[in-house]
Amino acid sequence: MSKLVYRIVIVVVFFIFVNCSINKQVTKVPTVPKNQEIEFPEVTIDEEVYIPRIKNERRDFFPKTEGETVWVDSIYNQMTFEEKVGQLFMVAAYSNKDAAHSAEIDKLVSDYKIGGLIFFQGGPGRQARLTNRYQAKAKVPLFIGIDAEWGLSMRLDSTYRYPWNMTLGSIQDLKLIEKVGENMGKESKRLGIHFNFSPVLDINTNPKNPIIGFRSFGENKKNVSEKAIALMKGIQGNGVYTTGKHFPGHGDTSTDSHYALPLVTASKEHIEKIELYPYKRMFDEGMVSVMVAHLSVPSLESDANVPTSLSKNVVTDLLKKELGFDGLIFTDALNMKAASNFKKPGDIDLEAFLAGNDVLLFSENVPVAVEKLRTAYQDGVITEERLAESVKKILKYKYKIGLNAYEPVELINLYNELNMPAKNALTYQLYENAVTVIKNDDELLPIKKLDQKIAYIKLGDDDNTTFVSTLKKYTEITEIKETNLDSIKKQLKDFGTVIIGFHKSDKAWKNHDFNLQEIQLIEGISKQNKVILDVFAKPYSMLQIPNFDNITAVVASYQNNPIAQEVSAEIIFGALGAKGKLPVSITNQFRAGSGIKTESINRLGFTLPENVGMNATKLAQIDKIANKAIDAKMTPGIQVLVARKGKVIYQKSFGYQTYAKQVKVKNTDLYDVASLTKMVATLPNVMQVYDKHKVNLETTLGEMLREFKNSNKENITFKELLSHYAQLQAWIPFYKETLDANGKPSEKYYRKTYSKEFSKQVCENLFIRNDYEDTIMKKIIDSPLLDKKEYKYSDFTFIILKKYLEKVTGKSLDELTYTNFYKSMGMNNTMFNPLRKFDASLIAPTEIDTYYRYTTLQGYVHDMEAAMEGGIGGHAGIFSNSLDLAKMMQMYLQKGTYGDKEYFSERTFNDFNTCYFCESGNRRGLGFDKPQLGTSGPTCGCVAMSSFGHTGFTGTMAWADPETDIIYIFLSNRTFPDSNASNRLSKENIREDIQKIIQEAIVE
Repeated sequence: MSKLVYRIVIVVVFFIFVNCSINKQVTKVPTVPKNQEIEFPEVTIDEEVYIPRIKNERRDFFPKTEGETVWVDSIYNQMTFEEKVGQLFMVAAYSNKDAAHSAEIDKLVSDYKIGGLIFFQGGPGRQARLTNRYQAKAKVPLFIGIDAEWGLSMRLDSTYRYPWNMTLGSIQDLKLIEKVGENMGKESKRLGIHFNFSPVLDINTNPKNPIIGFRSFGENKKNVSEKAIALMKGIQGNGVYTTGKHFPGHGDTSTDSHYALPLVTASKEHIEKIELYPYKRMFDEGMVSVMVAHLSVPSLESDANVPTSLSKNVVTDLLKKELGFDGLIFTDALNMKAASNFKKPGDIDLEAFLAGNDVLLFSENVPVAVEKLRTAYQDGVITEERLAESVKKILKYKYKIGLNAYEPVELINLYNELNMPAKNALTYQLYENAVTVIKNDDELLPIKKLDQKIAYIKLGDDDNTTFVSTLKKYTEITEIKETNLDSIKKQLKDFGTVIIGFHKSDKAWKNHDFNLQEIQLIEGISKQNKVILDVFAKPYSMLQIPNFDNITAVVASYQNNPIAQEVSAEIIFGALGAKGKLPVSITNQFRAGSGIKTESINRLGFTLPENVGMNATKLAQIDKIANKAIDAKMTPGIQVLVARKGKVIYQKSFGYQTYAKQVKVKNTDLYDVASLTKMVATLPNVMQVYDKHKVNLETTLGEMLREFKNSNKENITFKELLSHYAQLQAWIPFYKETLDANGKPSEKYYRKTYSKEFSKQVCENLFIRNDYEDTIMKKIIDSPLLDKKEYKYSDFTFIILKKYLEKVTGKSLDELTYTNFYKSMGMNNTMFNPLRKFDASLIAPTEIDTYYRYTTLQGYVHDMEAAMEGGIGGHAGIFSNSLDLAKMMQMYLQKGTYGDKEYFSERTFNDFNTCYFCESGNRRGLGFDKPQLGTSGPTCGCVAMSSFGHTGFTGTMAWADPETDIIYIFLSNRTFPDSNASNRLSKENIREDIQKIIQEAIVE
């Protein structure tokens, strides 16, 4: 007895193992921790009944033309019985199989006159060649179909992939869904495909559904219908047929029809109100074809041995007669176990045809099936009228799609046309509209205050690179890589907010479950910290979370790919507002259709050029100019950033930190930005002082600083000072007077080590006397004025303004910039003296100094006077990268606001961006440089006069144009290794030529 039980157990375990192996690519029911059951939310049923239009009022994407009937009748009347029957078959074809498979298809086309092919795995080039080969053998051109629910990539490599239907189901803008359809239609048509077997019309009301799930637009019949109609309009509007599936509705099932027959227990009344709702609407909107599923639906077909696909009650009586559908009717694949378990090959084909189907999809044995159909025809079971109904319908749709004038697929440039960069621009828009905030206690999202400690913890087993890197573009993020909950909680004690990212594979059939340890970790951390849980997985994965009470904010990002990650990070930090709504219910608290809109707080975001009216191909020409400069050794490395309408659309780095070519330049590397310091450090602080009415345009220098009273500069006004119209000298080489007879730093002024009296660091192992700053200021005060009042660029202006700011605020300039701007703007890579925070390897060296400091300057300011002020000059000293500088320029473009904070008023910005002495030939604003008034100047001469910016001696430029809403950042170390070498970067207009390309890339 015990041996028998033992054997039975072994057999059962074996079959369980085999079954699990077979189903390994099928979505699994969520794993439930012991002693815990998942409570699936109740689905609200919309009882509205849709009243279809009368037939002649239905939309027709492919209206009848004069030659249609003539062509159809002509072809049909010339056909033999075998040729007619052959039209009923659409056979599975692959472009990744061997020659034997291709020969087999050749034979079916040539000998059995099959009507079509449904392609599965392979690649576009191979499929196109095979399509041309098979079409050349066909007497009547073949229908070519493909399952491409989220684009051709559902089946083919090297093709573009769109989001899953459930992701699209969260989007409220139907025009975006239609654009997806347009792209799918164009791609299919380009590849010689006539049928895209989509959209899925199943209403996924069963969270345990193992085969539909994310393939559905959601659980609400109206949402499913609206999204499906939009997708269909896009596809069919571009000359490709759509196929609604899986009739009469596969959404409320818990079995995969690939392996067994799913049971649908709903009443006919329920099916008519729910499952058939999208079909009725789609028929009215012009859907061409329907695919009938293999289901057991007792309320529609009482015989348990007859799947819906083989049921005359379902196909003929319900679909054709009751619903009045007269388009093409496909079976689902006849090799699927839900059907093939009930009939043998051949018999199943005959039953499907007798049920009322027109096209027999994925027939397993065409020769046998043809013989079965021949016998039935000879026995009168199939009439000529019935045969003609389907065959003529097939021919009619072949004519409508243009197969009466068939042309082979063009192979040239196929890959490029299927994968155009603009498709990514659409995908950005899709995720910008899809990502859904489902919980937001205390309005934690978007994160407004950046002066808090924020941590990130990764869960899941897939890549998170883009998410983390984008989060870090907004503020400092500490990654916690511990796995022990107690250790994690200790590390998180001082953190205000914790972002937990759940990253699971974006592959369709992969398991998206949380494991028990991950659930416990979320629960443990959320009891201690404010937690933002961001789920990059199918929304049903969240069913496993026992409760959300302690989780402060929850974001559904749906899929784990770089674009979804970037967009979701933007929403967390307010560069975008959340717009999506849940397509399915997660709990009874988070119902389908719910979603919290969050606000955009005007921080820089990221997208592709096409989304802001720019041409990516034109912008790519920047690469050529940048590489030209590097190849010609005008500079060893370059960073370039372009933003428009608050979105970074181009950010690249070129070359190396030095000509030794050992360290490639990265977007995060820091550069000595030289005179950009004036605009990104001193000037914004001056604008705040002005905004508080501590100075005005006519305030004199003598009033600002008493040191200037009774000097020749006493009456210089604030407006003249900032406009470089104050008759000040350009500069004085202050450092020369501190050198000894050998041209080296004199011991009178310098020490090699730090001390209280020598605390200002000039470079490595060199410190200057603290009081020498006073000597510099005295030399400026005593310097003679220029003879003539005209535009003369001078560093003195901002050296003086630094002194003024520190006097009026009681704080040092580096403290002011960090406290007033950088900290709250997330400019964490911008600072004076960057070696206090960053490793030297992250900073591009500026020069090899052979005249003053006699060392390689890497992380120490090039400008000699700024160095003598301990690296903190009003005119130089800032190190930064392109993205941080863009944040400051965006704040200026927004006239004083950034990240929901006003730094100064719009009036103040306008005052500073005004050219007060243009009539005198002085182009300058207050602190800002402006476009040239003549033929030479800082810009390409092609930007608006309202534009503003600055350039720097080290080969830098930051410019913003309010009229085109463009920001342009150019950083380089053209001064390396010799700052006294000819400035070829300027002479050959590299920065200006890039700016010209940017302007020419505007397509609006």
